[in-house]
Amino acid sequence: MQLTNILQNIEIQNFHGNAHGQVSSICYDSRKCEENCLFVAIPGLKTDGHHYIPEALDRGARFILHERNFTPPDGITAIPGEDSRRILGVLGKNFFGHPSAELCLIAVTGTNGKTTVTYILESIFRAAGFNPGVLGTVNYRYGGTVMPAPNTTPESFDMQRILRQMADAGASHVIAEVSSHAVDLQRVDDCDFDLGIFTNLSQDHLDYHGNMEAYFSAKKRFFAEVLPRSQKGRPTRMIINRDDPWGKRLLAEVPLPAWSFGIETPGDIRVESMTLSPRETEALVCRHGADPFRISSSLIGRHNLYNILAAAAGALAVGIPEKDVITGIVTIHNVPGRLERVNLPGEPDVFVDYAHTEDALEKVLQNLSSFHRNRIITVFGCGGDRDRGKRPLMGRAAVTLSDLTLLTSDNPRSENPLDILNQIEAGIPKGGIRKYTAEEVGKNKLPEKGYTVIPDRRTAIEKAIDIAEKGDIVLIAGKGHEDYQLVGAERLFFDDRLVAREALARIKGEKGNRP
Repeated sequence: MQLTNILQNIEIQNFHGNAHGQVSSICYDSRKCEENCLFVAIPGLKTDGHHYIPEALDRGARFILHERNFTPPDGITAIPGEDSRRILGVLGKNFFGHPSAELCLIAVTGTNGKTTVTYILESIFRAAGFNPGVLGTVNYRYGGTVMPAPNTTPESFDMQRILRQMADAGASHVIAEVSSHAVDLQRVDDCDFDLGIFTNLSQDHLDYHGNMEAYFSAKKRFFAEVLPRSQKGRPTRMIINRDDPWGKRLLAEVPLPAWSFGIETPGDIRVESMTLSPRETEALVCRHGADPFRISSSLIGRHNLYNILAAAAGALAVGIPEKDVITGIVTIHNVPGRLERVNLPGEPDVFVDYAHTEDALEKVLQNLSSFHRNRIITVFGCGGDRDRGKRPLMGRAAVTLSDLTLLTSDNPRSENPLDILNQIEAGIPKGGIRKYTAEEVGKNKLPEKGYTVIPDRRTAIEKAIDIAEKGDIVLIAGKGHEDYQLVGAERLFFDDRLVAREALARIKGEKGNRP
């Protein structure tokens, strides 16, 4: 593509080189550069792309977009820009022909529930006969194509590239998890969205945002700035959780058309009655100006009812018939790593969940508390190099709402796992919570509520399942769908679900071999 076409709607001054040159591709990672490509040098969070301009040139780049001073060699075109990160998204939009204009594009944002809402919406759109695509934490997928997800929301250029692939493959709707990082780093600024869904907000990512107000501001920016920019000629709409205090602020502070949903607070989409069981969620749902409709889902728990309401409201807002909404909800049976049951009938109840914030862990445990007949045994840890402030809060939530908590490693990354565990322990109330040794756990019925520390995650999961009795519920929290563990610079294969299944099978085998 000719460079002048790629630079449409980008203000460039002191241009040096051939404006009519043919650009083969665009990259912001010098390792991916090829002959006649355009390299975008971005000052990143960990390193500065300007340091890699020589490597990009060695690999064949002939066009360089830069912020810092750069004197181009002969035959190289230099394109100065004030904000190369922001420009990257415009380049992608131009290079790939504005793909979001050809799709119904829906954003799902919030601290918890994003992934589940995207899965429910995907099921609803399929029930309605459409071909949806999804961009999210678990993977990026459309049709029969599944790609790994390095980020919840792709980098701006990758976002445009994948949307083009989806549009060319016949996708009709795309549901994207939009993270606060993505909004703050302007990854979605050049997409035309039809709808934005807000699930909730609670403490997370404060290692990046600093405080909750800044975290909220990033979410708000999507609804106040990004969503209204859509050039599709039809009104955009917000779907907001009215029961969430931050959702109420969005409704009050952002002057966009909105539908609200909730269980506690009357909204446009609300629950008239509900039945929550360990196997099923049923609810009578009312919406403004229409007759109530009944939904049934195998996604269990009150928090999943919120996710179902968010997805139902979003689907209805873009014109999906009510019957297809109902069918889509009943059709989806599980979401990877989201309160995912891993036991077979007759085995102890074991769930794996991605809960990695205080609020998410608290909500999952509260839901399980309403189902259990005996003890709740929780296995969890906290990730390294991430928000440290939530660690003691999660420790307090886990031991308060569980009968026995096994503190263990999550993804320690560059941190010492024992340091992370000490920080989790710091939030555990001193009175009424007993600390057991690993050896004490499992020998006898523990006399009182308590916790133990088992740094090795496999050992902790196996111990929890070994001691589980009839009526107990085991919750393995924090990693959900992840099939790896990040230890130092290593990425080790590790899947909570597989480890739990192996432990359950071993126990069944041992029982079967008894005389």
